[in-house]
Amino acid sequence: MLIIISINIIILFISFIIMFIASTISKKTKFDREKFTPFECGFDPFSSSRLPFSLRFFLIAILFLIFDVEITLIMPTILIMKFTNLTSWTLTISFFLIILLFGVYHEWHQGILKWVLGCS
Repeated sequence: MLIIISINIIILFISFIIMFIASTISKKTKFDREKFTPFECGFDPFSSSRLPFSLRFFLIAILFLIFDVEITLIMPTILIMKFTNLTSWTLTISFFLIILLFGVYHEWHQGILKWVLGCS
């Protein structure tokens, strides 16, 4: 038992030494700020490199990815249709498509699908 406690103390001591060395080595100085500024062929930047990102574009991209995954879930069901019970297959696909349609209706009702803010 004494060996396990002493090994744990040694491991704890070594980990504290490594964390202390890493924190002292990784300190940023004032001279490092120049590394983070944008570089345009040796000139000062003409405009800000941090342009605002459109949240509407982000939402449309996420919706595209979601519906893309849903299409990949629907595609194999065409092949499965030959090997399963037609009633069970129809109920499963119709339930899945109803959930998709409710999702599209909800997104449309919330205004997420509007490309331009001025359109109705």
